[in-house]
Amino acid sequence: MKCVICKHGETEPGKATVTLDRDGVTVVFRDVPGDICDNCGEKYLSAETTDRLLRVLEEAARSGVELDIRHYTAA
Repeated sequence: MKCVICKHGETEPGKATVTLDRDGVTVVFRDVPGDICDNCGEKYLSAETTDRLLRVLEEAARSGVELDIRHYTAA
């Protein structure tokens, strides 16, 4: 698909690092599957993957974690 951000690149399947911040909690996920723009690097994640990342972020916030770095694992 054509990248909606740069409007020049095409997306290709790949893996990316995604950082999420919420209320003083930062979780860094490595090796997250998605489609990546070959021009600007914009990441496009599926709804399922996004939901999983947000659930983990919420769990980290509830447990009092301030910084967590982990490899993405599918549910």
